[in-house]
Amino acid sequence: MGVDGISVFFILLSTLLTPICVLASWESIQKRVREYMMAFLLLETMMIGMFSALDLVLFYVFFEAVLIPMYLIIGVWGGKNRVYAAFKFFLYTLLGSVLLLIAILAMYHQFNTTDIPTLMEASVPIEMQKWVFLAFLASFAVKVPMWPVHTWLPDAHVEAPTAGSVILAGVLLKMGGYGFLRLSLPMLPQASEYFTPLIFGLSVIAVIYTSLVALVQEDMKKLIAYSSVAHMGFVTIGIFSVTTQGMQGAMFQMLSHGVVSAALFLCVGVVYDRLHTREIARYGGLVNNMPRYATIFMIFMLASVGLPGTSGFVGEFLVLLGTYQVNTITTFLAATGVVLGAAYMLYLYKRVVFGELTKADVKAMADVNCREIAIFVPLIALVFWMGIYPSSFINPMAPALEKVITRYNDANADTLQEHLDDAPQEKKE
Repeated sequence: MGVDGISVFFILLSTLLTPICVLASWESIQKRVREYMMAFLLLETMMIGMFSALDLVLFYVFFEAVLIPMYLIIGVWGGKNRVYAAFKFFLYTLLGSVLLLIAILAMYHQFNTTDIPTLMEASVPIEMQKWVFLAFLASFAVKVPMWPVHTWLPDAHVEAPTAGSVILAGVLLKMGGYGFLRLSLPMLPQASEYFTPLIFGLSVIAVIYTSLVALVQEDMKKLIAYSSVAHMGFVTIGIFSVTTQGMQGAMFQMLSHGVVSAALFLCVGVVYDRLHTREIARYGGLVNNMPRYATIFMIFMLASVGLPGTSGFVGEFLVLLGTYQVNTITTFLAATGVVLGAAYMLYLYKRVVFGELTKADVKAMADVNCREIAIFVPLIALVFWMGIYPSSFINPMAPALEKVITRYNDANADTLQEHLDDAPQEKKE
């Protein structure tokens, strides 16, 4: 076990969101409360274990064990289609992870160790790198989730209880990005460079396609779930740009998304507890009788859009800046996601918060209480802290990311030199 500048922030994010989830479930969860809390504490243990594992087998055990409590949280305390959603979530993630296990066994067979720092220094043969990279990709892409293996996410979010959605969006989606940063890039640098166009292509499709899908959603949770896929598309673009700004932006975007999307699901949970529906059309005019709620929702909605001064802006800006140095077309296409993101979030806010307050049951809804305000205050503080003073987050993670970039560049420079050495003399000249 160990932490560095990359993993320490994810551990802090996990330990911040778990108590918030417990507070958020205080009134809404009435049956089997003890088992519910046990599942959450077990989930927290597994998440911290995964982010601090320094051994591939240990990493795999925790990476998989996260599935079990999450499966129970969705399957026991979820909505009416909870069993279907839980099975889909379980099968998708398990299928990719089988390939991850085979890749780990192959690495062990080749190098006789599963120690991550040792394997980072080892030079894996290029052909083997490609196969291992694809196996890692199969597992991490489902967790991120990248297009086209993202379809489990909207179902899981819609059926999960509010706190389940918070942890799913806040921490579990980051496990794929963390896997790319921790394993794929430093261990398999040549294969990472080889497959970068594929990752860029899938990420751009994810950003544009899921943003368009989000625009037509009628369910609040589904809309935020699709927006998560689009935001994580930015993360994978930033990671595989392998530039200082791109990778710092990807890390920052993961942390920001962890706070903002968790808060947006909590915002949905607040109105769901009162009216027991997530249908956007059932609401409208909430600003009249829930002004405090409207203000809180607005802050997180603008952070999701990436308004300067909020955490969402820094991550997206750095990713676009870093990617522009390596691929202008990818940058241009990803930037359209920022515009579409503003479109679907503002459209959601307009339909839920503004307009005439005509429905009697909506009129009777009470504004946020002290418990709910206590949940949102630390998240609002984080959104502005990250937006106004980002260097307090970027500086501690910079050395660890720089190490990954140096390792990647050195390995690929050596490969290029070998190709030049093998080439005939005339070609070199």
